[in-house]
Amino acid sequence: MLESTITEFAESVTVGELEADPYPIYARLRREAPVCLIPAVGLWFVTRYDDVEYVVTHPAEFTAELADSPVDRTFGSPTIITVDGDRHQDLRRGLDSKYRPRQVNAYIDDLVRPIAERMAGRLAGRQRAELMASYFEPISVLSLGRVLGIDGFGEDRLRDWFWRLHEGVINFEGNPEREQIGSACSREIDVALAPVFDGLEAAGDDSTISHLLHSGVADGSCRARDYVMPTLKVILLGGMQEPGHGGGSTLAALLADRSQLEAVRDDLGLLPAAVEEGLRWMSPIGTQTRQAVGDIEIGGAVIPGGAPVGALVSAANRDETRFTDPDRFDIFRPRQVNLAFGGGRHFCAGHAFSRAQIRIAIDVLLQHYPQISLDPARPPEFRGWEFRAPRNLDVLLG
Repeated sequence: MLESTITEFAESVTVGELEADPYPIYARLRREAPVCLIPAVGLWFVTRYDDVEYVVTHPAEFTAELADSPVDRTFGSPTIITVDGDRHQDLRRGLDSKYRPRQVNAYIDDLVRPIAERMAGRLAGRQRAELMASYFEPISVLSLGRVLGIDGFGEDRLRDWFWRLHEGVINFEGNPEREQIGSACSREIDVALAPVFDGLEAAGDDSTISHLLHSGVADGSCRARDYVMPTLKVILLGGMQEPGHGGGSTLAALLADRSQLEAVRDDLGLLPAAVEEGLRWMSPIGTQTRQAVGDIEIGGAVIPGGAPVGALVSAANRDETRFTDPDRFDIFRPRQVNLAFGGGRHFCAGHAFSRAQIRIAIDVLLQHYPQISLDPARPPEFRGWEFRAPRNLDVLLG
């Protein structure tokens, strides 16, 4: 049978195939149609590194302000990731005072390490464990909850919020069930956090929510609750997802290659390189979404004005012209910049927080369980294209 044309291939791609494993799809698109409309999700996919970098760094041609965004449908508007210009800069000012690398380095170890130690201690005495639900995700939601000022809601509720918000935000295909799940969760958060906002509007503290309300406001007043709440939901989702799922993917890759695992275990100074390679190899957040301002030619295609564009950072991070043997996890590869946290003015504000949290979580786990290995009876299953991670990470602890 003749191989399908690239147009037929693009039209045949399904959401299910993307969620099962998008990387072979991305590889063919990079070879044959690096900029291509994928009807199943209604996005023009941009898959090569240089093109993705161009899209995310040229807001005059590719705006973050989409006419129809699943983020805005779920969270409301404005959000820090779906606006440009003055509103984006204003929302960013509310975060930078808490998340610049220098500030993060001053508090991150004291914040995350005790939580990781407690989660590792809960595994003591077990022969087996599933680490996504019992280790990485709890560390992620509790660490973020602490810095946001809402850790009192507990890990179960915070994880539930993440998973339900996630259903709405990945809903590029317009699935009404997913939209209902995400929107209902969004409304629930509005109600649950109202007392938190009541207190912080009257008297601020050092929490992220307080900084969103007060930091950088010249006249000493505070930003409106409805103005900052959608951005807070972005932080709730991405800040819980990226470090927790990035940590799970990185450890899964290390456990699959004993020589690299042993190298890290013997020299924890290699952990930052392992974290960076894990973020490249299995980017937790796959896309920065934009809208073409006008008709524009890029990557051999013309994207029509007004069309939504998926700048696929996950595909860019496996571009063969940028990374040698890109499908291989290799902590010893020459250091190159990857796009896991996006680029341009929308470069992820929480990148330093996420990187440090992944490093600390893996460090603590390896110190507690130096003989950890994958459970051969339950191999990890990776899922997702917009958010990708192991759905399970079953291990033998000793």
